[in-house]
Amino acid sequence: MDGWVVPLVLLAAVMHAGWNSLLKGGGDRLVGITMLNVWCGVAGLVVLPFAGPLPPAAWPYLAASLLFHLAYQLFLVRTYRLGDLSQVYPVARGAAPPLVALVGLALGTDALRLPELLSILLIAGGIAALALRGGGAIRHDPRPVMMALVTAAFIAGYTTVDGLGARASGDSVAYTVWLFILNAPPMVVLAWWRRGGKGLWQAMRTGWRRDLVGGFMALSGYGIAIWAMTHAPIALVAALRETSVIFALLIAKLWLKEPVGRWRTASALLVLAGIAALRLA
Repeated sequence: MDGWVVPLVLLAAVMHAGWNSLLKGGGDRLVGITMLNVWCGVAGLVVLPFAGPLPPAAWPYLAASLLFHLAYQLFLVRTYRLGDLSQVYPVARGAAPPLVALVGLALGTDALRLPELLSILLIAGGIAALALRGGGAIRHDPRPVMMALVTAAFIAGYTTVDGLGARASGDSVAYTVWLFILNAPPMVVLAWWRRGGKGLWQAMRTGWRRDLVGGFMALSGYGIAIWAMTHAPIALVAALRETSVIFALLIAKLWLKEPVGRWRTASALLVLAGIAALRLA
């Protein structure tokens, strides 16, 4: 992998954990993720005049990505209603990289060497262990984990499609800008239908600073990831990006005051070992 890919994707992971923590710690999460998308769309409109044109070959990928992103965001909101950030976030993010790798192998889009595959499995295994805590939480109520696994499938879908779309476009900035511009309107319509215009306006007035920060992190972080997928195999970028669970774990402990024990600490070290192995692969 190129020298700058790893540190930049790790930065994207920090940003991803940050906006998810803001969403989890906020009030109405449907309204919160909608306003986050609005700010991303506004930023996209500002950048659009400076981005190159998006070629026709990239539009089918963009259309598919919008469907995956919409489903992902709706399931994410539902998942956060059912479980703690430190439980469901690792499941959703940890299950995605192996799925991305399997799709890539099936489509023949990226050739992965055995050390790279083993590194991906090491990272994914550590992430999954973060959420299991011996399985007690799953036996008590399996719904949060089941919803997180469905969310992971949508994550794998949009990750694969966006990686291929950015490559087809030849301009990751243009692809990212159009993705965030077009992603906002469907979420606004849905939130307006579910909460009403008054609810959206009140949320914008009271939570605009949080949503603005979250939007900046979402746009910047995923923009970096899309760029990275034009320079490295999609599955490797996905695995590195999902190390955001380490940062989410710290945020859950320090800010959201969720319990974090030795099991999750050991699992985090397993993820770090996977990162090191991937860097050396």
